[in-house]
Order: sequence, then structure tokens, then C-alpha cells
Amino acid sequence: MTGKIIGLSGLKDHTGVFLDRDHAGEVLAGMLEKFRKSNALVLGILAGGVPVAAKIAGKITATLGVEVVSKITLPWNTESGFGAVASDGTVRFNQDLLPHLGLSESQVQVCVEQTRDKIARRIKRFHDWFDVYNLNQRPVILVDDGIASGFTLRVAIEALKNKGADQLIVAVPTGHDSALPPVAAEADSIYCANIRGGLSFAVADAYQNWTDVNENEAEKILREMGIIHKEHINS
Repeated sequence: MTGKIIGLSGLKDHTGVFLDRDHAGEVLAGMLEKFRKSNALVLGILAGGVPVAAKIAGKITATLGVEVVSKITLPWNTESGFGAVASDGTVRFNQDLLPHLGLSESQVQVCVEQTRDKIARRIKRFHDWFDVYNLNQRPVILVDDGIASGFTLRVAIEALKNKGADQLIVAVPTGHDSALPPVAAEADSIYCANIRGGLSFAVADAYQNWTDVNENEAEKILREMGIIHKEHINS
């Protein structure tokens, strides 16, 4: 399993190693040099993964797209989730957590439907960069800005496999060492520049400058990249 996880030893267990998401993307692009000018497809998870993915795609001269996935959040805390919904409708619950939350079946269903609505809205908004590419017989590089638990990312991997991806690589600037093996088990490999351990972990701690990325910012980045790609125009 460890052979599927590629990190940078000089960045291991350090914080504040990236100036921002652009810098993180540059570092990852260096790790992904072997995919330069291949037929790789780089998919940024909306929204925080988009600036990282855009930098990677630009540096290695690859096609850029987006993947849509969202955690199913708690009714009383929109920062915490108990599952995730992917773009193809795949739903996965955190079975270790869910029984301890005291949620009724109807409450769970409401949360799932709200997440489905969010996914549908995002797909409609970002349709120019979503689901318009052939996924098989090419490296698909799935990018986010970091991995804390990895649960949502694993649901995205499942959805991409359902849609035909047969060479799936994960690329993230930072990740917790306990979360990486379950993700690597579902992908061909995972590139994580800054692997950290410890009881306390926050993705933001890897960055000197950290702000949330909203949908408007993600769309602006995609448009500035000039990518309504030929693959889409010809499809």
C-alpha cells in the first residue's frame, strides 16, 4: 500500500509549506511531471480543488475539468458531515458515525435530498466543464486541496469509476497519514506532497494563506483558463 502513496520527504509533518493553493498546485505539478503532454484529464473537486487543479493542468499541459461531490451535512452543523453524495447519485454514509447522531430516518432523507439538490445545481452551473470527457483509457487525476478524513474523496472516486475511469490518480497538496491508505486502496496511486500525522489535523494548516473558495471564484478560474475544451465542443 505504501508504494501507492507518493509524498515529499522534505515536507513531511511540516505546516505552512504552501503559500496558497496556486503554489500547492505548482508543487504537485512537479510531482506529476510524467503526465506532461499526455492525454491526462485533471479534475478539480468543486470548489477548493479547482485552483489547485487549474495550476496542475496548466503546468503539465493537460485537459482541465471538474468533479462534483458534496458531504451530507448535519442539520445543526453545516461544517460536519455523516456521508457524501457524488455526481452520479452515489450515496455513501459514514456507518461508524451515523448510529451515534440520533438522526431519524426522515431527517437523514431530508439531508440527502438537500445534498442531491446542491449537486444538481452545481452540475447545471458548471456543465461546460463537467462530464463531457471520455474517462477511459487515459489517466484521470482527481484533485482536491487536502485530505482530512478522505471520505468525500472516496465517494468521488467511486462515481468516476462508475462513469468509466480505469486509470485513477489522486493528487492533493496535504493529507493526514491515517486517511491516505483508504483513499489509495480505491485509486491507482495518490500523490500527496505534505503528509502529516498527529491527533490534530487541519487542511488549512498546510497553507500560509487560506480562504474558502466559493463557486463564483471557481467559475472565474475555469473561464480564465479558457477551457470550454475541444473535447466538449466536438461531443
